[in-house]
Amino acid sequence: MQFRFSIIFLIGSLFISFSALSQGNLPPGTYTSSNKKAIKYQEEAKKYYEGHVDGKAEEAFLKAIKEDPTFVEPHIGLGYLYMEQNKKIEGVEHLRKALELNPKFFPRNFLDCGMAELTIADYDGAKKHLEEYLKFERVSPDSKEAAKAYLLNANFGIEAKKHPVPFNLVNVGPEINSAESEYFPALTADAKLFMFTRSIKQEGGGGQEDFYTSKKDAAGKWTTAQPLLSINSMGNEGAPTLSADGNLMFFAACEEMGGTYLGGNAKGLGSCDIFFSQKVNGKWSRPGNLGSPINSANWETQPSFSSDGKTLYFIRGFHTREGTKNVDIYMSEIGYDGKFGMPVKLPETVNSTGEEESVFIHPDNQTLYFSSDGHPGMGRQDIFVSKRQADGTWGKAVNLGYPINTEEDENSFLVDPSGQIAYMASERKGGFGGLDIYQFELPKESRPEKLTYVKGKIYNAVTKEPLEARFELIDLETQKNATTNYTDKSGQFLVTLTGTKNYLVNVNRDGFLFYSDNFSLKGNVTDFNKPYLLDIPLQPIDTGSTVELKNVFFDVNKWDLKPESKAELDKLINFLTKNPSVKIELGGHTDNSGDKVFNKTLSTNRAKAVYDYLITNGKIGAGRLSFKGYAETRPKVANDTPENKAKNRRTEFKVTGK
Repeated sequence: MQFRFSIIFLIGSLFISFSALSQGNLPPGTYTSSNKKAIKYQEEAKKYYEGHVDGKAEEAFLKAIKEDPTFVEPHIGLGYLYMEQNKKIEGVEHLRKALELNPKFFPRNFLDCGMAELTIADYDGAKKHLEEYLKFERVSPDSKEAAKAYLLNANFGIEAKKHPVPFNLVNVGPEINSAESEYFPALTADAKLFMFTRSIKQEGGGGQEDFYTSKKDAAGKWTTAQPLLSINSMGNEGAPTLSADGNLMFFAACEEMGGTYLGGNAKGLGSCDIFFSQKVNGKWSRPGNLGSPINSANWETQPSFSSDGKTLYFIRGFHTREGTKNVDIYMSEIGYDGKFGMPVKLPETVNSTGEEESVFIHPDNQTLYFSSDGHPGMGRQDIFVSKRQADGTWGKAVNLGYPINTEEDENSFLVDPSGQIAYMASERKGGFGGLDIYQFELPKESRPEKLTYVKGKIYNAVTKEPLEARFELIDLETQKNATTNYTDKSGQFLVTLTGTKNYLVNVNRDGFLFYSDNFSLKGNVTDFNKPYLLDIPLQPIDTGSTVELKNVFFDVNKWDLKPESKAELDKLINFLTKNPSVKIELGGHTDNSGDKVFNKTLSTNRAKAVYDYLITNGKIGAGRLSFKGYAETRPKVANDTPENKAKNRRTEFKVTGK
């Protein structure tokens, strides 16, 4: 199954076949040794190597070297063999020895030795040998480009080790980790539910990949992880991602081409597809295949769902005769019809000519983390971060640095909603066995935007019963939608928001007046563990019901609508369009300061400004609308403080007919 990142040596795919070095730069039929016994063992070793009889190949190579220690070919052969067996130090030693004995015999050995040295973090050695290789004129263009790319890694590694970033890796503990392998963590927006993949060894070989979950207890500790029985199947599940409220999950399931998942109940389109499940009344629904256009006949896996509920990021690779190629990050947005749009490949600032995996969009929706072996790094897959720019494009990928990244694969990365704690899977000494999930404090320069989460419920203002309803949060400054979501049957919701902005909240449900309010998170976000609480009462549509338009703004003593009023008034237009029988009166109100005659004129003209906007921009018939200025005659509260005076300066609408 292709959820787990590879932990075996992969560089062997870049080595040319052993047969290609048979004579190196020597005439055909000759070797760098004239010792007949050594040559005999070398030819035996070659046959065993090409037949994948590794033990006998190793034995024959060593015998050839024993007969003639200056024999170059068996050193190169052992170098390849050991690298393919993940015996990296031994492999590098023999490749170096071959260069030491005869550097001109086989120029390609400079490239292979440099590549091998990257895998043991010998960046100085790699730099030296790659630069030597690039001096040769008669080498293939592809291998020269590969040498240039690996030289970038060598140079990066040298500098990164000179400037290490703060890094203190801590095992998350036995409640989550076990003697099996754990990887691909996921969190809800309140960081209280932890989900991950566990690979369980089975009798007779092979493994079973399932989901496990752990909850944070009252003391802030993770409880012992339990299998997610309602989702786990006889097949493999992995790489989960959760919606902010934890009620929607996307994950990957891999089978053979045209295979099925869940015993034939959900047919796959390719070798790996993305599936989804929704929590209903506390229980996960039967998973379904997302289908086209997300899934295809190729390889789709490792999804990451944005906290605003609009965008799915995932990995797609294309099947070729040589294997899965062009492995990149794609994104698909949910349209107004509730369906995923055609996936779009992320730009070259994120995707490279190498492979990208393990994509994770942070709940701030501005910070993208992923693994890549195509951008300059420490040698294999490193973790990178890209920030969304002011124009909406993705910025240049930035390596998280050493020792977060090493010569090994770094993958399976997650940053908690607070932006301070990062999680990753690693197999290292002192763990519980296999891959374990670790955590560490993320360096400040790699952190996302500061977040909080907004938690609350929507209910009937008259009966107090909870309501399922659609709600939107809009950035008041940019007038852009920050999130659109729905409550569950309990009327509850949970969303993450950037903690440095002001927001408009709008709620709609058939049979009720729309709800409008605004709140500020600027300067209010000090502790992620203390959410902003927002309970919302909805008024049934009834004659005489009144709604304050809290997001309609005017300059002092003026009645020209400010641009940031547009979002609010467009919501009012939508409400009136959906309820064509409703008639309303628009009312303007002031405090008791200033001239009464002017206040009457000011309040009337402000109400008329809204009236004109609805007719002009919403094509709402004038027969359904009226307006009136009440000046200071209907205060909400006493005009005895500046704060109370501000509350009395308002624009409202009243239902006059339905």
